[in-house]
Amino acid sequence: MCRAVDLQRAVLAKNEAAAQILRTELTARGTTVVNLLSSPGSGKTALLERELRLAGGRGVSAAALTADLATENDARRLARSGVPVKQVFTDGLCHLEADMVARHLHDWLPESTRLLFVENVGNLVCPAGYDLGESLRVVLASVTEGEDKPLKYPTAFGLAQLVIVTKTDMAEAAEFDETAFRANVEQVNPGVEVVLSSVRDGRGAGALLDRALATAEGNRVHTPVMARAGA
Repeated sequence: MCRAVDLQRAVLAKNEAAAQILRTELTARGTTVVNLLSSPGSGKTALLERELRLAGGRGVSAAALTADLATENDARRLARSGVPVKQVFTDGLCHLEADMVARHLHDWLPESTRLLFVENVGNLVCPAGYDLGESLRVVLASVTEGEDKPLKYPTAFGLAQLVIVTKTDMAEAAEFDETAFRANVEQVNPGVEVVLSSVRDGRGAGALLDRALATAEGNRVHTPVMARAGA
């Protein structure tokens, strides 16, 4: 048991070192990384496609790296936005790691890229422990997933710097209790911002882009209690 724990710590330590190098290199060239995490089916790809279209319309140079175990479906959808998009196949791995991101960015990411959105594998367990060199970590949850999602996945939500609730046009049908959800988020991550969004009716359009740009401009981002405790 101790050996397994030691190995896990070693793997995470190696990843953290790689993530810090990547963050430093990208920041030096003016690129800010946004790491998007969610369960499968949360609407992450649809929301990201909308935000990438808005970025293009506002003249913001953006790109997207999307990870999945199989298929290029998400990459094809995101490419409709007109920004550079690259698919990452994880070969069965349930998460991305910093060195994987670095390898896929090599000789691909345009020098002028201001925002790089990384759409992580649909999973709220494994990806939560891996820093990808991001400056903003965003966790998404749809109204159909239940108000207790933050309590079931405390690490994912506890390390988020922004939480986005998706598919709010379905909130009434799903009997989504926004007050309970916000309380549960606050329990695991006091003070983190929660944004409501719906790609279908346009609610929250541009919120993710605005927060990403603010981060790129050096505005202070939320520091989760869990992150401070682990520092």
